[in-house]
Amino acid sequence: MGDQFPKVRAAVVQAAAVVMDREATTEKVVRLIGEAASGGARLVVFPEALIPAYPWGVRFGTRIGGRTLDGRRAWARYWANAVEVPGPATEAIGAAARRAQATVAIGVIERDSTFSRGTLYCTLLYFGPDGRLLAKHRKLMPTAGERYIWGSGDGSTLPVLETPFGRLGGLICWENYMPLARMSMYAKGVDLYVTPTADSRDSWQATIRHIACEGRCFVLSACQFVTRDMYPADFETRDELDDAPQVLSRGGSAIIAPLGDYLAGPLFGEEGILLADLDLSAVAQGKFDFDVAGHYARPDVFRLLVNEQPMPPVQTARWGHDAEAWVRA
Repeated sequence: MGDQFPKVRAAVVQAAAVVMDREATTEKVVRLIGEAASGGARLVVFPEALIPAYPWGVRFGTRIGGRTLDGRRAWARYWANAVEVPGPATEAIGAAARRAQATVAIGVIERDSTFSRGTLYCTLLYFGPDGRLLAKHRKLMPTAGERYIWGSGDGSTLPVLETPFGRLGGLICWENYMPLARMSMYAKGVDLYVTPTADSRDSWQATIRHIACEGRCFVLSACQFVTRDMYPADFETRDELDDAPQVLSRGGSAIIAPLGDYLAGPLFGEEGILLADLDLSAVAQGKFDFDVAGHYARPDVFRLLVNEQPMPPVQTARWGHDAEAWVRA
């Protein structure tokens, strides 16, 4: 008889934040998890940086060689609405996942709570159907202007999770243009590859279809639909949006099959929930002729080393045996 291939109904949610409002956006996420579950979804994927916002169009008063006071105040507002992991926002999302009996992947802006407490990270959180926070991934390389508002993650948060319906993992936005980062996911046998993003260009569609073909995996890409008037009127650097288009992000969320075909979407120009039934036999069928981390890998020619050790800025040791071991290391 052989093994049975699992099946799952998946949802990709295209939605905007209640910009710079952590609590209101969390409430919206909780509602949307319920709506996706009412459509039968047991895997629900949300966009990059949904709580409290991906800050399209603003510079936080920054230019090379200078910052403004209003920009510092705007960033402090962003920081104040960022998500503690774990914290009240993750508890609310976990409770919603438990009620829905769904696995949830969602992008948030995480406030570091371990060292200086100053740095923000663009983070992907995974919740199980029992409501537990299963894992997180911090974006390895913020892009362009993102670098002055977010820190860089390290290799210790590159999870691929075992679920009843396949191995789940992924990368955030332009991390997916990093071939070695993708290969680290493929080598862990990812079946369900999530790509929360802020990229709504046509070229992003080529990227997610390529990943599906390259990894022979399902790709679930979630983007936001955001307009300029969604920013609060009193946002400290709102004048930076004066020359921005009315639609800041048009969306483009989609669900892709392992040979690169669309199962749902792409969705442009509105918020919405995409649903698709995923049959994991398609992953096995795809790897018949191409397994990028298996028979197509050629490890005799190419090899990849991934450092998955945490890289804290400060390490401490008690004098004595611990310190001697640390010095030897």
